[in-house]
Amino acid sequence: MFIARFLARRLLQGALIVFLVSAVIFTLLRVVPGDPVRLMAGGMAPEALIEQIAEDMGLRDPIYQQFGRYVWGIVQGDLGQSFVRPASGAAVGGASFDDNTRSERAKVWDLIAQTAPMTVQLALLSMLFALIIAVPIGVWGGLRPGRFPDKLALYLSSLFVSLPNFWLGIVLALLLSVKLKLLPAIGYGGFAYTILPAIVLAIEIAPFIIRTLTVSVAGVMRENFIDIAAVRGLTRNQIIFRHALRNSSVPLLNLLGVQFSMLLGGVLVIEFIFDYPGLGLLTINAVMQRDFPLIQGIAIVTAAAFVLINIVVDLCATAIDPRLEY
Repeated sequence: MFIARFLARRLLQGALIVFLVSAVIFTLLRVVPGDPVRLMAGGMAPEALIEQIAEDMGLRDPIYQQFGRYVWGIVQGDLGQSFVRPASGAAVGGASFDDNTRSERAKVWDLIAQTAPMTVQLALLSMLFALIIAVPIGVWGGLRPGRFPDKLALYLSSLFVSLPNFWLGIVLALLLSVKLKLLPAIGYGGFAYTILPAIVLAIEIAPFIIRTLTVSVAGVMRENFIDIAAVRGLTRNQIIFRHALRNSSVPLLNLLGVQFSMLLGGVLVIEFIFDYPGLGLLTINAVMQRDFPLIQGIAIVTAAAFVLINIVVDLCATAIDPRLEY
């Protein structure tokens, strides 16, 4: 019964969040300077043709009417069609205005479905690398507060968080791809192309995991039930693995949920540097081409993913610690 009420409440909250995100994005795209119809028709298209296309597409209607039609399409499961991409998915902005492929524009759902698995793959691998790097350092530092492991965790966190991801991506690409030829760097031709950008993202995420674990483990180890466990005869390893790590996992779980949601939103800089065909690169191209439906679709899908991930995280946290209330 609790789960049913919890899901109903959170899904209603999530629907409101997605609606507000779509409304804000939709309005902002309509008020910023520039006309997407000119990109669609081409630079040499006559003004009369541009106005005719805009009228046919309803882009000259009041914003509230356009938004109403858009929301009705979302309710029916339709995110619309790209302004500038044909059904093949290629970017065709700037082509001649009489290009016949304009009549077969790609569906936003299809474009997102093609790139989302790539971003999910990158996000999962990044989280895995980050956990491999951060968990041993964070737990060790939390078990030795104020001593060398704790200071090492602090120094490494400070070092990692100080490295700009665009600079680190370029340096690692030059070193591991160009110089040592260990990993491919540009584009996507298989799973190996995900490793290098995942390493860059892992180094960016690791400091937050390290500090979260260091603080939470150190706090748990000062609790009374840890002393009671020692009196009961449990070994230090049993205390750490049965009690300390379990109770420290709730803050870590919340952090991982937020970080994973951000990664699914598309890591713009990293995907652009490595020309990685995920949601981030798709978003950059859509913004440069003023592809309103595609920008809106990406924003709605990522907002919905953020809501669902947070619901799952809260349920898992409640399963770990039943005392929590959401």
